[in-house]
Amino acid sequence: QVQLVESGGGSVQAGGSLNLSCAASGRTFSNYAMGWFRQAPGKEREFVAAINWSGARTYYADSVKGRFTISRDNAKNTAYLQMNSLKPEDTAVYSCAIRVGSGLGVRQDEYDYWGQGTQVTVSS
Repeated sequence: QVQLVESGGGSVQAGGSLNLSCAASGRTFSNYAMGWFRQAPGKEREFVAAINWSGARTYYADSVKGRFTISRDNAKNTAYLQMNSLKPEDTAVYSCAIRVGSGLGVRQDEYDYWGQGTQVTVSS
């Protein structure tokens, strides 16, 4: 079993920055790819970014490319999502997830363990 706990969410004005963290416990964190997803009110959960087990490979949704950066520190069992140049449309609950299978995943069903999420609100 794996436990994931997100933190770092909050309220910022457009153009601001936030750095989300995802702390993992219960399994060998460094073996698995990690992903970040978000869900805005009334919308489906959508893929944001993914990183492979070593951190050497990353992948981003077009909507966040160039503004968000995913990273990980396997020694701390923690993944991060640095979000810059935030826009009101980035407002959502952000959740991290672990993928036990190989490769990076962009679909929810490719991930096996999920955190509870952290709220990000961007005002104009």
